[in-house]
Amino acid sequence: MLPLKDNVPTRTFPVVTVGLIVANVLVFIWEETGRGLNYHIYHWAYYPCAVEGPCTNLYARHHHELVETVFSSMFMHGGIVHIGGNMLFLWIFGNNVEDALGRVRFLLWYLAAGVAATALQTWVTLQYGNAADASVPNVGASGAIAGVLGAYLLLLPQASVLTAIFLGFFFIIRPIPAIFFLGIWIALQALDGTLSLTTPQAGGGVAFFAHIGGFAFGILTVNLVKQRQPLRPTWG
Repeated sequence: MLPLKDNVPTRTFPVVTVGLIVANVLVFIWEETGRGLNYHIYHWAYYPCAVEGPCTNLYARHHHELVETVFSSMFMHGGIVHIGGNMLFLWIFGNNVEDALGRVRFLLWYLAAGVAATALQTWVTLQYGNAADASVPNVGASGAIAGVLGAYLLLLPQASVLTAIFLGFFFIIRPIPAIFFLGIWIALQALDGTLSLTTPQAGGGVAFFAHIGGFAFGILTVNLVKQRQPLRPTWG
């Protein structure tokens, strides 16, 4: 399922959401220049083994400070599909959460969601993985964006998300209630995350527990920091 747009307007232009998208794109362009994507990921990604070693990856052993990489990794991506999917989700769901929180609160809360996502993924990796697992570089905005999705689900369960549903070589476009779209999304993260604990190769390198941690953070905290309710949906 690929979201295309929702049916909830905003009161003002989503400056922070657009700014975050621009920042991510600029960082990705930087990743692809100079010494290339892999070099920049190895040097600026987040490594769980930095919390509790040993680190088996040479780059992880000679790395930047832990706090620096928690935030730098939040704006890095491993490829065009990775950043494209993340930015699409951020654009569709972020503007309404920003509208409810206000610009400054939304920016700080978004970063906190990314930290919460990283924390849960780190804990799971250190608890259930080995030193090699903890030495894999972690990058991506999806943990923070998962926080946005959790907040959106709580704020706007009655909204609709126009969705492309792929059926093999074909697809159909249908509006889906946000509560179903986001409910299915987090259920898949939980299922895949559970499978990745017993069969790590099934995870495909995706940080499912970062998604779960970010989503839970969004649900648990959005009502504590919101300044107003988002606008109501405009179509069914």
